[in-house]
Order: sequence, then structure tokens, then C-alpha cells
Amino acid sequence: MPNAQNKETLAQIKEELGEVSALWVVDYRGLSVKEAQQLRREIRAAGAHLTVYKNTLMKLALEELEMPAMDDILAGPNAFVFADGDPAAAAKAIKDFAEDNETLVVKGGVMDGNVYDAAQIEAIASLPSREQLLAQIAGAISGVARGLATAIDGVPSGLARALSQVAEQKPAA
Repeated sequence: MPNAQNKETLAQIKEELGEVSALWVVDYRGLSVKEAQQLRREIRAAGAHLTVYKNTLMKLALEELEMPAMDDILAGPNAFVFADGDPAAAAKAIKDFAEDNETLVVKGGVMDGNVYDAAQIEAIASLPSREQLLAQIAGAISGVARGLATAIDGVPSGLARALSQVAEQKPAA
């Protein structure tokens, strides 16, 4: 890697890897230019970006940053999806695109210091988004609070009904 362009590219890869939450690797062979542009748009909408780098430079960057090696995954032509925000959203965008375009193959990736294979990335893509999870948690908390409020409200109203029935029985006697 003696030339200056490779050194510059390596520095750029290391900078990008330091800022992302996940790195997904896909095989883009067979995609037309129009399909590749569509893939980039969908990935960008999910808070990520797709870039093509040389595998040797990616291996060097991973090694220098002491990240897990992906030697098995980094074979053949690859495109790298750098997930800046929610890794599940980027994985979902890749999965959805791959369902419509069989030429795109998900190969694997790295997230939180662990290497993931294609099946694991598909499982990550099947997870609800962060917003959906927060909404589910809020709904669960709201349901518990509503049940507690109903139970607390039931005690005084039950007491009031009991007193009312006792009061109705007293004059009759």
C-alpha cells in the first residue's frame, strides 16, 4: 500500500468506521446502475450510506482499529453499508431491497464488536425500529398505569356502594 491515494482512502475508511454503529457488507454484482442508485437512495433514507472500497483496504482499516476480522466475508466485489444511526433500519433497507432484487446478496457485517453473518443480519432487520420499540414500551407503561388507576378508583367507589346499600337497608328495618 505504498501510494498516497491508498493511504488517503485508508484514513477515510478508518474515519467512517469510527463514526458508525454498524457495517454491513453486500455483494452488488449484477445490479444495474439504476438499481444501484435506488439502493443508495433507500439506504440513505434509513440513515446510512453505501460505499465501495477495496477489500484489502477494508481489512487493513479493521485491523488497525482493532475491530473483528471479516476475512471470509471480504471476498469478491463488495459494497459497504455504513449505518450511521439505527443499524436495524439500515439492515431492513438492505433486506427489503434484496427481496425485490435477487442480485443483491447480503454477506455479513460488524456491529458492537461482533461479526454477523447474513442470517443474523436478516434477524436484525426483522426487529422493530427504535421508534416502534419506544411506542410499545410507552403503551405497556400506559396500560399498567391505567390498570392501577382503575384499581385505586375501584376501592372508594366500592366503599360508597356498600355504604349506600347499608343506608338503604337501615330505613327499611
